[in-house]
Amino acid sequence: MWTIQNNQLYKEFVFTNFLEAFAFMTKVATAAEQLQHHPLWINSYNKVQIWLCTHDAGSVVTDLDYQLAKTIDGLV
Repeated sequence: MWTIQNNQLYKEFVFTNFLEAFAFMTKVATAAEQLQHHPLWINSYNKVQIWLCTHDAGSVVTDLDYQLAKTIDGLV
């Protein structure tokens, strides 16, 4: 479930291992590039943490963030 943290959408994804986490990040990168909307993320072994906000709108959550979040959820 995505939550709001400091005016950003946030979610942590946990995978079996690093390769699965990295494969997921590759899919997210492709989707983000298509939307021209890029996440802030951290990867540590099998965990990927993602934060989304729209900097052009004043670093707040917009429909574009919700659209990317929905797309990301579909990649898991």
